[in-house]
Amino acid sequence: MMSTDRLLAFAALSFLLIVIPGPSVLFVIGRALAQGRRAALTTVAGNTLGAYLLVVAVAVGIGSVVERSVLVFTVLKLAGAAYLVYLGVKAWRARGSLRAAFTGAEAVPHSGLRTFWEGFAVGVTNPKTIVFFAAVLPQFVERDRGHVTPQMLLLGLVFNAIALASDSVWGLVAATARDWFARSPRRLSLVGGVGGLTMIGLGVTVAVTGRKD
Repeated sequence: MMSTDRLLAFAALSFLLIVIPGPSVLFVIGRALAQGRRAALTTVAGNTLGAYLLVVAVAVGIGSVVERSVLVFTVLKLAGAAYLVYLGVKAWRARGSLRAAFTGAEAVPHSGLRTFWEGFAVGVTNPKTIVFFAAVLPQFVERDRGHVTPQMLLLGLVFNAIALASDSVWGLVAATARDWFARSPRRLSLVGGVGGLTMIGLGVTVAVTGRKD
């Protein structure tokens, strides 16, 4: 359906985009520091599904609307930024609970489903991914071969497979660093604070970057 050269070229470009930490990676790192390995990987899974929803949107033509409309793009971007700031503030305020959880003084349950959907929300509102899928992905479609929509979906799978592997590595590395902090209860509040500040900073960055006109 698609030439191998075209797929490899897209995979290479995707890899270059993915390995540079962006909103998704920073969010995963923040989750890993605040809640650990399981939460990080659950976030990655949700994030990947959210990103693939963007691929589907582009494949059926919705992505071009987002790319052409400054208003739609800006609203989507600011919604994602506000959500990140909200989660960051929440993590900052709850930073003391990490120490209690590790010392057994308090059990702090974290819903896997909730963590998954939070990751999904970040993935589906990631400005960098929106622009890439809307503006770059269609350029790799070989229209003379037909089956344009399946080609886009295949390219999206390639991108998300790379992103899933890369983000998982980031999350595991960050979770390992969290385990080191956990050896000393006095460090745990710092872990929660760093995770919260990371998400707040990420939200602000998302809000002030990206296309403006």
